[in-house]
Amino acid sequence: MVEAKEYTTTPPRGRPAIVLEPMGPRHLGAIADLVSDPEVLRFTRVPDHPDPDFAQRWIERYAAGRRDGSCEGFAAVGAGGAFLGLALAPHIDREAREAELGYIVATAARGRGVATAILAALTEWAFAEADVLRAYLMIDVANGASERVARRCCYAHEGVLRSVHVKADRRADMGLWSRLPSDPPATA
Repeated sequence: MVEAKEYTTTPPRGRPAIVLEPMGPRHLGAIADLVSDPEVLRFTRVPDHPDPDFAQRWIERYAAGRRDGSCEGFAAVGAGGAFLGLALAPHIDREAREAELGYIVATAARGRGVATAILAALTEWAFAEADVLRAYLMIDVANGASERVARRCCYAHEGVLRSVHVKADRRADMGLWSRLPSDPPATA
């Protein structure tokens, strides 16, 4: 069983300071708002029409994954505890020491470097705390903003997986990005 704890990092100069808190009941309202955002629905695996209990089940899924080591979910919070978004490891393969990572930024926090700060902190957590040797991202090729975040955090673009099943009847071309602990650190 993995202990639920905060993860704090010192961001590179010019990036907002954030704390990664294990997702929990106190984040329910903010997560429910987040999963109704059209951009979140467009570029993530959140169902196009999430039912009213989706946010609660999502929190429970990540709590169960924390216990068995298969996934991890954090709320990214800023100064004064303001909810900025989510930092997610939806799939952790402990044997292979690999993890898929992802991030979702709250509407009010977009355009301020928050996504980059979240991904940098999550990547640091994956290498330092989850003992991962390869972190990877799956980014819809139409999501240029997310691709820029990956580049700023020194992820390497490995290629495109064509027509990947995303959700329901939706398929998309997904860029595969990766980062190794030996890669150069992200800079401001």
